[in-house]
Amino acid sequence: MRKVYLTSCVDCPGSDAGDAINDMVEQAVSITRRTFLTHVEVQSLREIELDLSYASHSGQGLMMAGDWHVSYFKSVFRGRACVFFDHSGIEHIFV
Repeated sequence: MRKVYLTSCVDCPGSDAGDAINDMVEQAVSITRRTFLTHVEVQSLREIELDLSYASHSGQGLMMAGDWHVSYFKSVFRGRACVFFDHSGIEHIFV
């Protein structure tokens, strides 16, 4: 089963949100976008890409796949295996 979007670090609920995010980031292992895509539900990712104003096609502008500022990781978030991407210092988490 592929992972779906759960939350971002700025929208993360709970009084332990900061600690949970920090723990996830400390344990993170860098992965490629290709590997990231094998773990996530594509429609869930596409919705976030549109929310972040990325183009759907290269002829329309910058696509997330071409943005070298975006980094991809695997880790654990609140005891659950996750993958996430970092966009402008904001972690977007999929479980």
